Amino acid sequence: MNHFLLHIETCTKMCSVALSKNGQLLDCIENDAENFIHGEYLTVFIEEILAKNNLLPNQLAAVSFSSGPGSYTGLRIGLSTAKGLCFALSIPLISVSTLEVLAFIGKQQHPNSTLVPMLDARRNEVYCEIFNSSFYTIKPLSADILDETSYDNFEPFVYFGDGAEKMSNQWGNRNATFDSSIHLSAKGQVDMAYEKFNQKEFEDVAYFTPLYLKEFLAGGGK
Repeated sequence: MNHFLLHIETCTKMCSVALSKNGQLLDCIENDAENFIHGEYLTVFIEEILAKNNLLPNQLAAVSFSSGPGSYTGLRIGLSTAKGLCFALSIPLISVSTLEVLAFIGKQQHPNSTLVPMLDARRNEVYCEIFNSSFYTIKPLSADILDETSYDNFEPFVYFGDGAEKMSNQWGNRNATFDSSIHLSAKGQVDMAYEKFNQKEFEDVAYFTPLYLKEFLAGGGK
């Protein structure tokens, strides 16, 4: 039996949806806009990716959602869309850690490196979780205010994500590599979501909430 999973990523300005079949990526549609476009484009992207692959919504087996931390607005829109689909189709909701997804994408390009995925949390603050080359967490997820020596005990490392670029000048002389080509994408959810699907690790659609990690600040666009 084929299991089609829809994957939704809205934690950053990247609006991204992917479709997989039995744990293999079929397609991905995404747009990295200057402003948040999730409210306008997320449902359009979902309809488009299903149509491109000749699938009806009732052929989906589950929906996975990158559960944070990240943009308050993006998380709220992504989760409400995911929940709406799950309610309407009576299918399970799967949550995956956003930093783990970003790290997984980074590992494809840097399989033997310590991975430092970072999401922007304003000013010199980032959401960060650090993984070793075996993909084990060696620094738990937290919101960190960064300076010139942050994470120096984990060097050498590769850092990336929308929170990383602002540190590339400050860390220019360190044993750390900034990779600007790595960005958050729904494609990174496929393996983890399918494993959770097979293990029946589902969320309560009615009560599940994202991991915001920080309180929402009105007027800040996050």
